[in-house]
Amino acid sequence: MPVPESVLAREVFGPLGGVVEVGAVSATGTWSLGTASVGELVIRRRDEIGRVLELIRGIGGFSDSTMAIADELGYLRDHEVTAPALLLWSGAIEGIPSRLEDLERPDAVRRMCHMAADLQLTYLLQALVTSAIAAEGDVPDVRRKAAMVAEALGIACEIADGTGRSAPPLVFRAWRVAHLPGILRPDAGTPEHGKAGFRAYDQALEALMTRA
Repeated sequence: MPVPESVLAREVFGPLGGVVEVGAVSATGTWSLGTASVGELVIRRRDEIGRVLELIRGIGGFSDSTMAIADELGYLRDHEVTAPALLLWSGAIEGIPSRLEDLERPDAVRRMCHMAADLQLTYLLQALVTSAIAAEGDVPDVRRKAAMVAEALGIACEIADGTGRSAPPLVFRAWRVAHLPGILRPDAGTPEHGKAGFRAYDQALEALMTRA
């Protein structure tokens, strides 16, 4: 049974929201949650975010109503970035302290932002590739779609951390080891057309990342 496009889109918009929140905190330069502003980031990065949304629409073949989910989720509107939210985006690797204030220390915020960027960018790449495969049903347009995925990932990396720490080739390699074995193992239960799709995108993205 095909996955509804609304489900596919939510899988994309979720990690994109994490990337935006991390980017707002990283942009402070001080790892201070009190000075982070999602609204300012979205205004400053309006063109880049608009381009990412355009690419997402094309990659997944999403309808207007599906794209509206991005606004409904509220990640691209001004809102407070909290330490518990960063803890969730980072997979709780930092740990849950006895006092909330300990999560708000700059060193803890920095670690959570770095981990969240690594994790959410990897999730974003997985969601983009999955959407591309679901939209095609086969693998005839892999080169064009892979280039769109790579462009969207590159912009997302810049939003998350403009220092170059979150480089697309690093995210690609993390995605390959974190997601592909579970999808492509002989006992994975993944349909053969799905395996073919993921293998095709792995190869196409590897060629693009190597060239970059």
